[in-house]
Amino acid sequence: MNLDDLQQIKQLDAGNTLGHIDGLPEQFEMAWSHAQTQPLPDYLPTIRQVVISGMGGSAIGGDLLASVAGLTSPVPILIIRGYDLPAWVQGEHTLVIASSFSGNTEETLAAYDVAKARGAHLLALTTGGKLAAKAKQDGQTLWSFSTTIDQPRAAIGWSFGMLLGLASRAGWMQNVGPQVAEAVANLQAHREKYGVNVPAASNPAKRQAGQYVGRVPVFIGAGIFEPVARRWKGQLNENSKSFAVHDPLPEMNHNAVVGVNFPQEVLSKLSVMFIASPEYDHPRNHLRHELTLNLLLQNGIMIDRFTPVGNSPISQMMQTIQFGDYLSFYTAIAYGADPAVIAPIMELKQALADHQ
Repeated sequence: MNLDDLQQIKQLDAGNTLGHIDGLPEQFEMAWSHAQTQPLPDYLPTIRQVVISGMGGSAIGGDLLASVAGLTSPVPILIIRGYDLPAWVQGEHTLVIASSFSGNTEETLAAYDVAKARGAHLLALTTGGKLAAKAKQDGQTLWSFSTTIDQPRAAIGWSFGMLLGLASRAGWMQNVGPQVAEAVANLQAHREKYGVNVPAASNPAKRQAGQYVGRVPVFIGAGIFEPVARRWKGQLNENSKSFAVHDPLPEMNHNAVVGVNFPQEVLSKLSVMFIASPEYDHPRNHLRHELTLNLLLQNGIMIDRFTPVGNSPISQMMQTIQFGDYLSFYTAIAYGADPAVIAPIMELKQALADHQ
């Protein structure tokens, strides 16, 4: 598929995935502003640990918050993907944030009930559904938002922006507003570089997508860029209908680097992308990027590198997410796939609903 054929792209993109990606800067800005208007519970100063319960696109915003807040926050933040919560999640000094875009994610609803039974404080982050109804009925804090977006993964600006607003107002993070403002400007500037009207010859997202056709992308990130690599993997899965993998540094240096011999027919199809930030990677991890990249190259594995741009951690994270979103969109188009369609997920949800 020609990635410069705008008419064909429009025909394939029936769900307007491109429009949602283009709108990320404004979505992120709107979410941050909206968070400043939401009710702030008076128990926040007593909270000693935070758990964010979510799945898929509703969990990734929590991953991003936990990684960047971890740089300065005195309050630990843990992401739980599943029905249950650890035994220590209980009592009035624990806050469980139930994040579900639709408000109907069964795992998150189950975790909400567990947290409620154990006496933890709850905050629901959702557009509505059963989760909003539960929070209202139980007198728990509800942070709701409205959007025309119908896919959780396309609402990353909402989930991350709202959580940043909460972390800032709770005092878990400082100097967040200026970082968000700089991130929005950075996203708007890079939209002009990655947008669909920019031809492949000068569009790095389109060029990278062309290299992924027939290959298995592997995304490597360290520190605050580990959840960004996870986001890239998820976007390639859902938007591009492509198998993809993510692995963190330095952990992969203790296992994955040995798996470069077999099976050769699979290894020859890998394309490994390192997300490497000179400013915000640990110096030793930055060295590991270089050494690991060279090691894989010497073993005949295709490698590449993405260097984030931005003047703050939040700005670099969001700019890298933006590139990954465009990359996944163009990879979908290159395969001739509608980025919005997620038939297997919908089939699984229906099958689960049939076995209540």
